[in-house]
Amino acid sequence: MTQSDTTHEVFNQVEPLVDVNLFDGNRALQAALKFNAPAMDTAPLRALGQLVGSADMQTHARLANTFTPQLKTHSRFGHRIDQVEFHPSYHALMAAAVDAGLHGRVFAPEEQASGHAHMKRAAGFMLFTELEPSMLCPISMTYAVTPALKDNPAIYADWAPQLTSRAYDPALKLWREKPGVTMGMGMTEKQGGSDVRANTTRAEPVGSDAWGQRYSVVGHKWFFSAPMCDAFLILAQTASGLSCLFLPRVLPDGSLNGLRIQRLKDKLGNKANASSEVEFHGATAWLVGEEGRGIPQILAMGTLTRLDCALGVSGLMRQALSIALNHTTQRKAFGKYLIDQPLMKNVLADLALESEAATALSMRLARAFDRADDPHEQVMARLLTPIAKFWICKRGSHFAQEAMECLGGNGYVEEGGEGIMARIYREMPLNSIWEGAGNIMALDLLRALRKADAAAALAQELAPAKGMHPALDRLAAQLPIRVEEMATELEARRLAQDVALAVQAALLAQTAPLEVFAAFCDSRIGGHWGYSFGSLNAATAFDRIIERAQPR
Repeated sequence: MTQSDTTHEVFNQVEPLVDVNLFDGNRALQAALKFNAPAMDTAPLRALGQLVGSADMQTHARLANTFTPQLKTHSRFGHRIDQVEFHPSYHALMAAAVDAGLHGRVFAPEEQASGHAHMKRAAGFMLFTELEPSMLCPISMTYAVTPALKDNPAIYADWAPQLTSRAYDPALKLWREKPGVTMGMGMTEKQGGSDVRANTTRAEPVGSDAWGQRYSVVGHKWFFSAPMCDAFLILAQTASGLSCLFLPRVLPDGSLNGLRIQRLKDKLGNKANASSEVEFHGATAWLVGEEGRGIPQILAMGTLTRLDCALGVSGLMRQALSIALNHTTQRKAFGKYLIDQPLMKNVLADLALESEAATALSMRLARAFDRADDPHEQVMARLLTPIAKFWICKRGSHFAQEAMECLGGNGYVEEGGEGIMARIYREMPLNSIWEGAGNIMALDLLRALRKADAAAALAQELAPAKGMHPALDRLAAQLPIRVEEMATELEARRLAQDVALAVQAALLAQTAPLEVFAAFCDSRIGGHWGYSFGSLNAATAFDRIIERAQPR
């Protein structure tokens, strides 16, 4: 090739972050596991980390988001079929997530016997989120719905083996003919949104059978995810009030249920997942639990899905940070690598602090579910669920934007390995909105903190860090007074933020190097911080913090 055949030589380009073990490189996650479940066998997580960090699986993630789900309401002969078609890569991702046990598998007796089923599953969910978060929606709902089905023992006995199986079968057919199944939810309606008491969908009793009281359902759902699941838990008005019902796609006699998919949602992100609007035309459903007790049952399921929101954002933060570190370690500007530029160091270290704190809080919450018989853990599950959901998810979009900026214009394009950053950015707001937006979470925390044993439980949680940083000590001392004196809801968000920061700091005191803990307290609690990432104090141990966060 002569000089005239080319215009330039390509150089100073970044090799993508592929074929790396996402578990081995995640020291924050390893530290959280060692603290919360020291006896856990992490070999399965290491294997999963290798899988989800592979180039092949990243290709599946890209294709599943490029070739998005397509609704087919009718067959070519004009018959109503109400099916959603997915790219084969979507099914490959689903099969991998189910095989890793990220769905209802956690409730299998052998998993429960380990004593840390939720912790192992939470770590796996975070790792898989780094690969592809949107198709985890039906995985998360299956996780949340499986224990709720115990309120109808007959249905649970029939469905539990498939719900806890490691097999994935996307076919639309009778549950007993499938090696594994998934479940979804249908709660919100056009007129109500989060206010499910405004639901108008009605369910009329039409008899009973081996699964108990049977109903005919007429109405709609404005958000119905994911419509190709095998069954759903829905809310509908009955004679006794809002009730929880089990609605399968295929009825026990093999016929399709009266579920009509109106259209798929065109969402900002979450593209590989099919979210839909549906109508029920005399659909058949069975009562789960007591009639009129739908709200408490939904709240119990919401606790698990809110955990997944915090885990999901924590995983996305980790992946965004890893991509930023990978890029800045290889890319040069103004004569040296970006990572060696002082201001870039500040940004990367600041992001690393946020990521590790999110991981620590999310995994601590997962521990509470593994110790549900412990009174302290029961209270902490009640307290930590809304603060983790509120604070971690609130930080996600800002985090993703700053990590994207580390890549410059390369971060803003959809192409190639660094195009993952654009997907991450679009995905971040979802977890903050889904399963209760910020106001709902802040109010939920306020209700939890006003219970008699909450202040003592929070003090016990913060006690290990007492005396380690003056700013944290001051905050910990003020929190009970602020709860007691809060006359209105107007400051509930600020309280949720400060409780989250205090708990994150106390966890970092026990799981992270002193440099990480001190920098977190100085910035987030002590006030040595600005209004954007990259404003840490000049005395911060930047190199040590960045080294700890490196993905390789």
